[in-house]
Amino acid sequence: MLAGLDHIVIAVRDLERAIDDYKNLGFAVVPGGRHPVGTYNGLIAFADGSYIELISFYRDNPEHRWWAALQKHEGFVDFCFRTDDLAGDTAKLRRAGVKIEDPVPWSRTRPDGYQLKWLLSLAVAPHRGVAPFLIQDVTPREERVPREVDHPNGAAGIDAVLVAVDDLPAVARWYEAALHTAGEKIVREEFKANGVAFPIGPHRLELLAPSENSGALAEWLHSNGPSPFAATLRGKKELPAMDLQSTHGAALWSE
Repeated sequence: MLAGLDHIVIAVRDLERAIDDYKNLGFAVVPGGRHPVGTYNGLIAFADGSYIELISFYRDNPEHRWWAALQKHEGFVDFCFRTDDLAGDTAKLRRAGVKIEDPVPWSRTRPDGYQLKWLLSLAVAPHRGVAPFLIQDVTPREERVPREVDHPNGAAGIDAVLVAVDDLPAVARWYEAALHTAGEKIVREEFKANGVAFPIGPHRLELLAPSENSGALAEWLHSNGPSPFAATLRGKKELPAMDLQSTHGAALWSE
């Protein structure tokens, strides 16, 4: 079953600079290592089991699912749910109408040489970034997710992922079928948006569609298409304001 949010993905052009910028915002950032597909990352892990992945390319790979998005902008590109039944949940999403591939093996070599292995089911265009990609670990998850979860700024976890959509009823039906629960209707007046929210483990997924042709969400959809728009964090204390330059285009705040 789907157990919760595994991580959110922020694509950046200069990984070392992004790591420094997030450290300056008060996050503990751990170098994650290299994937054989040409990417490498830095990880910000939280006490609730989720993490933020800062990802960049150490070599060109135009075939990579996040390459084209990064040529347009830095910031959110995807999000991942963890599961203990990857084949079953992949089939469930497919039956709900999501275009998603069968599980495939992936790996990453940490800076200490340890090779992490897992399986992924990847949602593909046009549903990539609106439907999650799914992960199930082969090596222990505690080896993949950093143990450093104490952050000077007090961040304790990811509260919600906000996803901009252009067909709210259809996307809401995917999640109703996959999660076996009805979503809660919500209004985000600050973004001129209406939406549906779903609980997923200790986290929340908000599907948002513009209620007007103006506003930040409508502008995001026009520029980037349906995709992750923002994330809210929870903290042990009030988190400092985080500007888009420091976060490399990712809208992050605490509520």
